[in-house]
Amino acid sequence: MAANLIAGKISLNERVHRTQGNGMSFHVHYWGVMPKHYDNVPHKHSFFEVCYVLEGQGTYIDNGRPYPVKENTIFLSRPGILHHIKSDTGLFLLYVGFELIESESTEKWITLIKEAKRCSEVVADVKEDGTAPFIWKSLLNHAAKGEDAFFEEILINLAHSLLLSLINTFVLPLNYHQKAVQKTSSLTLNLAKLYIKDNLANSIKLTDTATHLHLSSRHLSRLFKTELGVSYSEYVQNERIQRAAILLKTTDLSIRDIAQETGFPDVHYFTRVFTASMRSSPGRFRSLYTKLKTTAYKD
Repeated sequence: MAANLIAGKISLNERVHRTQGNGMSFHVHYWGVMPKHYDNVPHKHSFFEVCYVLEGQGTYIDNGRPYPVKENTIFLSRPGILHHIKSDTGLFLLYVGFELIESESTEKWITLIKEAKRCSEVVADVKEDGTAPFIWKSLLNHAAKGEDAFFEEILINLAHSLLLSLINTFVLPLNYHQKAVQKTSSLTLNLAKLYIKDNLANSIKLTDTATHLHLSSRHLSRLFKTELGVSYSEYVQNERIQRAAILLKTTDLSIRDIAQETGFPDVHYFTRVFTASMRSSPGRFRSLYTKLKTTAYKD
């Protein structure tokens, strides 16, 4: 295995010095494979270096802080940070040194790389068949093969995918929890809005919607206030008014039927709420809209 990986390393160092795609470009300083890495002296880089432990045990020291490393550990050396490796038995390492070419990259990626430079978690345990290890081994094995159709294209695309995966390993934990909470909240809110929209003719109290979504009423109420800036009851009433306005414009339903269709308890209450919200009674609103549709304008 070692001989094949070393052959792949040699090929990569000859062929892949730059990758590009998805809004970013990387310059690769070197690709490395070392079957027996013991100790090195504390040093710094002006770029990122990522190491993956295939076999062995040791310690990675980052800015004076020691981290135990073992098989299937990936560790990140950040630009400008003093670091070194120690191992009594030797580590079988795959490693790569690279940096973002900012002039060829989007602001999004420049920001992400800045986050990676500040990240506090620089060691990650991964599964042997995880994304980064799988791509890394595939890349070296492909690089060790002779020339074939699309050899260069596959090599460069695999290399680019590997760098993205390595950055993702360390940058993702910085924002993942917050974004996951936001996505979950947005999904829950969308489900609540759909439920309200499809059940306007019913009472749809806060407790009804919360029960349907398997949430507490308090949590659902807080979502509406936080995400939309209105209370649950305000949102529901506004939806009722908007639906009523559409029915007045597009159907011949009586005002009484529209009140019932939009969940108002009686026509008098509907008329009062609609008039206060739209500054026009339901009858006048329909009349104005009908006249607007049928008016012929002439020069």
